[in-house]
Amino acid sequence: MTKVAAVVLSWNGREDTLACLRSLEGEGADVIVVDNASTDGSADAVTGAEVIRNELNLGYAGGMNVGIRSALERGADAVLLLNNDVEVEPGAVAALTAAAGGTGAVCPVLVFAAEPDRIWYAGADFDPRRGYQGRHRTTVDDGETERICGAAVLIPRETIEAIGAFDEALFAYVEDADWSLRARGAGLPLRVVPDARVRHKVSASTGGEGSPDALYYSVRNLLTVCERHAPLGLLGTWRRRLTALAAFTMQALLGGRRRAGLRAVRDGWRDFRRRRYGPRG
Repeated sequence: MTKVAAVVLSWNGREDTLACLRSLEGEGADVIVVDNASTDGSADAVTGAEVIRNELNLGYAGGMNVGIRSALERGADAVLLLNNDVEVEPGAVAALTAAAGGTGAVCPVLVFAAEPDRIWYAGADFDPRRGYQGRHRTTVDDGETERICGAAVLIPRETIEAIGAFDEALFAYVEDADWSLRARGAGLPLRVVPDARVRHKVSASTGGEGSPDALYYSVRNLLTVCERHAPLGLLGTWRRRLTALAAFTMQALLGGRRRAGLRAVRDGWRDFRRRRYGPRG
């Protein structure tokens, strides 16, 4: 029988974390909560699960890596990574576990928590040569995906032992794309399991997909990952950079916090050029 450890990453969002944990009851997974130095009492509110308290906010990559190491030390055969802003629908863990054999990782179909009939993620394309991640697929197809979704993904132990965990320098955003490229480069297929469903509140920890923090990390990390995995000549490199900057600038202009969004794009570009990583300064 496959031993699954679920790692729930928490950074504030106390009620979201507790709702996520409730959704895991009866799913047959050992549960580990990794708390990224929350200030709202999240860690103290957790019962019935191991809680690892980080002294600092290590971001998605660092926080999940702490949980992954703990899960493997406890003998897990597979690790289910969950943001605290998701809720697992009944049977999802079993469906993911059953489909994981022979893969690098498997993801559920993620639906909007407020509109559970509407799909947010059913796979995604990612070509690092082009300078943008591509949209999530919103219909279920053959189950193949080029990019996992870090909000909910089950990774077999053998995959982690073969290619490692997440790049902690990236801190948050695009680390799942970087990991996906490493997995695919090692010949490990990534799949979406239609019978597994998870409800997602969509980037609650950073204020939403178009928030200034999300824009900052996306600019800095997307350019880093693209140039790491698909180096181009001088002209191609600058064409890709300008394409990405134009897309993120447009996203900032269309957002509700236009000035802060534009500053975030500028700062992400600046820190990419300086090779400054970790949390936003």
